[in-house]
Amino acid sequence: MDPSTALREFLVSRRARLSPRDVGLSDDGPRRVAGLRREEVASLAAVSVDHYIRLERGQASRVSDAVLDAVAEALRLTRGERQYLRNLARPDTASTRERAAVRPGLRVLLDAWGPPAYVVGRNGVIVAWNRAATRVFLDFGEVPPERRSIGGLMFGDPRAKTLYADWERKAGETVAYLRTEVGKRPRDPDLAAHLRELAAISPDFVRLWSAQAKFDLAHGTCRIRHPLVGALDLTYESLHPSDDPDKVVIAYAPADAVSAAALALLDGES
Repeated sequence: MDPSTALREFLVSRRARLSPRDVGLSDDGPRRVAGLRREEVASLAAVSVDHYIRLERGQASRVSDAVLDAVAEALRLTRGERQYLRNLARPDTASTRERAAVRPGLRVLLDAWGPPAYVVGRNGVIVAWNRAATRVFLDFGEVPPERRSIGGLMFGDPRAKTLYADWERKAGETVAYLRTEVGKRPRDPDLAAHLRELAAISPDFVRLWSAQAKFDLAHGTCRIRHPLVGALDLTYESLHPSDDPDKVVIAYAPADAVSAAALALLDGES
């Protein structure tokens, strides 16, 4: 969980995925390692090699915001990756304790939203949910609080691989979310402990974490294999309450008429 190490690993992985041709440079033949050299990234970013090496060594406090932006451009980072880079370079120094309280108005919104919805707090902890979420996914209230997180359920509950037809993709998205949490709070001891626990119980988590794959997760789709109503195709959006940046509402909706009918059937179950 050392932010310098996380920053170095991220930049190295982003260098490795680019070839000289990807960024308009001439290809000088086989290389000892994949991807761009540090000198090439520095040249593309129009910064000194020393500045870039400092950044890749994790010495971000000595690098300006302009250099961060130039390096992000040179490495062709996506919007989510740029935010991750900035979070690692300028870590949040606020309290790391989970603020689990959910405003009454947000709970009313959850209950009024017919399809599944739940609220995720710091470190992926699921802090609130509606009735439909318990029918489609599982009854979060029956899960011990210490395991009631998107990481704990995805990698520690064997039901997840049966429930999600596209488990590999959903697991990757879960890892990506946790990576954004690391970017926000790289020194959070609770988050560090959670990641160590996931690594200890799941080789899949270790594999996906090492891949450093996704960072842009504002919306998406998933297919559920429900034991009562069969396949459910859902879309989801991530909604951030304006007054609580530590929380995100994950709101689902049916992707087609068949899934809408199946959700209605579940809603009618006693």
